[in-house]
Amino acid sequence: MEKLVRGIHEFQTTHFNEHQDFFAQLSKGQQPETLLITCSDSRIVPDLLTQTQPGELFVIRNAGNIVPPYGAANGGEGATIEFAVSALKVSHIVIMGHSHCGAMKGLLKPEDLTSLPLVANWLKHAEATRRVVMDNYQDFKGEELLNATIKENVLMQLDNIRTYPAVAAGLVKGNLTLHAWVYHIESGQILAYDPELSRFAPITGEGVTPAVTRKMSASPKPQMALRAAA
Repeated sequence: MEKLVRGIHEFQTTHFNEHQDFFAQLSKGQQPETLLITCSDSRIVPDLLTQTQPGELFVIRNAGNIVPPYGAANGGEGATIEFAVSALKVSHIVIMGHSHCGAMKGLLKPEDLTSLPLVANWLKHAEATRRVVMDNYQDFKGEELLNATIKENVLMQLDNIRTYPAVAAGLVKGNLTLHAWVYHIESGQILAYDPELSRFAPITGEGVTPAVTRKMSASPKPQMALRAAA
């Protein structure tokens, strides 16, 4: 806690003082272009990874970057998605998973969650991910199985978010695009799913990342699609 207090003091006395005009402008409202849905994992820092400033990202974080289908949960995810799309008029929605995800480990081994009943109940929203992996990756083990699960889960959450009326309308109108990313903690690399190639590929500094604008099955050819990306 002492470190946090020192950080607050440093922010107020240095960074804030040097950018008072910027923060004064922020106080008048927000106009983010992107809704980023990612994991609560403390190793994920969205603004650091994307090098964005306050006001540029609208963020939802939860265990496993899960989006319950419309009407399936009473949590804040649905309300936040609706607000981002209908009120803030974001143009992009990014769902980003990450390597070494504890939530996905729990999804693969529900027997390890007996002491975490709320976590186990939350992960039921990702049951479709678990089923896809169990039915299509029987020959995968260990880290390879976990990585496939992380990627399949991101794609499955894209299917879930399409069930939200505001998102469905935005996709039909063409003023909203969806993106699936996976962040590799150990390398700093971020992979983006390319629907034309049916695989995840590294994001480079050239151009924009592939977008999934209309409905697509989570993984038509799971093993081919996910083996192709490192």
